[in-house]
Amino acid sequence: MSNQDVRQDTMLLVEDLSFSYSGKKALNQLNFSINSAECTILLGPNGAGKSTLFSLITRLYDSHHGKIELCGFDVKKQTGQALSKLGVVFQQTTLDMDLTVMQNLRYHTALHGMGRKIAQQRIQQELERLNMYERRSEKVRQLNGGHRRRVEIARALLHKPSLLLLDEPTVGLDVPSRESIVKHVHQLVSEHGLAVLWASHLIDEIYQDDQLIVLNKGEIKAKGNISDVLKITNTSSINDAFKYLTQGEAK
Repeated sequence: MSNQDVRQDTMLLVEDLSFSYSGKKALNQLNFSINSAECTILLGPNGAGKSTLFSLITRLYDSHHGKIELCGFDVKKQTGQALSKLGVVFQQTTLDMDLTVMQNLRYHTALHGMGRKIAQQRIQQELERLNMYERRSEKVRQLNGGHRRRVEIARALLHKPSLLLLDEPTVGLDVPSRESIVKHVHQLVSEHGLAVLWASHLIDEIYQDDQLIVLNKGEIKAKGNISDVLKITNTSSINDAFKYLTQGEAK
């Protein structure tokens, strides 16, 4: 495979990325990539830098050292083209509680310039995948946390992004809702070739084929598949490896 082929398959490229708040370094020289049909779990405790990384990828924060590319587009120099390839579900809900499910999703399709017919088709498709189409006329306020998350995931996929960012989307949800969302996202990866970067601190959301990035205090402590991380840490479980990488180095 040529370098060009590898580049085309790379949905997210982060090179030598650093960021500081008021002189205090929050991220220090991060390097990683995510390919199509690949789910990468970004593990880290609170304060590790996960949300800062997401803010840089989505351009909520601007000034940084290093490079971020989405599908080959530089997020600084080619912002519109880069962000058009991205779908995002933030930890805090961003739905309008007083609008219906359908109104929230139609507003999103309008922002992306979709015609009414294609917008309707995509809304129905994504809601049906998540078993939410029959609730399209309900106000978001009437939905429980798990169903609101499903609507946000549907919204993030309406414009057919190549990369989906999930910033701890299952926090506060009950176990069945969490399991349903985790399963659905992994199906999108395996069946539709979506690339996913999923920030979490929940070990049980990891599937066997996932890639892992363990982030602590703004630095990548380990990355690779489960076997790679277990080998690096000389541990027998991801839970033990995570504890070692985030707590054990000072011991």
